[in-house]
Amino acid sequence: MTSADPAAREAARLLDRCRAEVRPDLVDAVGRLHPWLAEMAGYAFGWCEVGGAARRTADGGKGVRQALAVLGAEAAGAPARRGAPAAVAAELVHVFSLLHDDVMDGDLTRRQRDTVWRAYGTGPAVLAGDALFALAVETVARPRDTGQGAATVRMLSGALGDLVRGQADDLLFSSRPWAGEQAVRVDEYLAMAEGKTGALLGCAAAMGAAMGGAAEPASSALDRAGRSMGVAFQLADDVLGLWGDPAVTGKPVHGDLRERRKTYPVLAALRSETPAGRALRTVLERDGDPAEAAALAEEAGGRTAALAEAHRHLAAARSALSEPTLGPRAVRELTALAEYAVRRHR
Repeated sequence: MTSADPAAREAARLLDRCRAEVRPDLVDAVGRLHPWLAEMAGYAFGWCEVGGAARRTADGGKGVRQALAVLGAEAAGAPARRGAPAAVAAELVHVFSLLHDDVMDGDLTRRQRDTVWRAYGTGPAVLAGDALFALAVETVARPRDTGQGAATVRMLSGALGDLVRGQADDLLFSSRPWAGEQAVRVDEYLAMAEGKTGALLGCAAAMGAAMGGAAEPASSALDRAGRSMGVAFQLADDVLGLWGDPAVTGKPVHGDLRERRKTYPVLAALRSETPAGRALRTVLERDGDPAEAAALAEEAGGRTAALAEAHRHLAAARSALSEPTLGPRAVRELTALAEYAVRRHR
């Protein structure tokens, strides 16, 4: 998706606005950590270099979870500021999960820099992730005018449980065969993606709405919308992981295939019962050339199937956002972010 695309411009505007709203609170929260842990967190957020020197061009990521929390509060008719604590907590949990994911997966780079474990060591990276997790819980547990502290802690703990289950499945999938009775089914993959990616997006939107004073039907609708958006987001990530430009994605090309990660396009291609699908199985089972495997997955319809599934989840997100108590402007902006999640593969 290019900068000339109106949808891309709208998504960028929304993300910039919400990041600007949340950034002071996020910086303040990280500043409460032990200085060494705060430095590693700042490095993970893209704010500083190893040693703590500020980056000339800070890159804190897209901030989708922050935006969902802010827009969740606005959808409830509250000012954006009411959703800031939810946005901070969601972003802290997201970065915590990335730090631990990189350790578990052995990834060397993220956003075209060394991962935290590679820059600081495995133990420190795990500790920094733990600190961010604890800080996230503290952030939503603080007493607030809305009286929603207990409710938002329950939302966050539920999402964390789903996230961990999704991560466990993702790790276990890598040891399962590419074909046969023990092969990963696409429905298993989608359930994993909802837990690993969708749960936190849904939680961010729902917590923002709860902090904005929304009733349960509205926060539940936003949770469903965020979960569907998260699955669409993961499917688009799968497409980028196989066929995206590393200069754009910040990840090595075909890294998922090299690590034997089961992604939707590959699973769909293997189930296609096409000559390319059968050839793909042979290449994967002998640990053949990842570039060849990616080409065969596309020929067998893996890219098309993944994008079609992403659009189905996008439709589900739109349906959830039709909840009548949600503010129409925030719904339009949430829909724009959902569409961005699918369209960014271009």
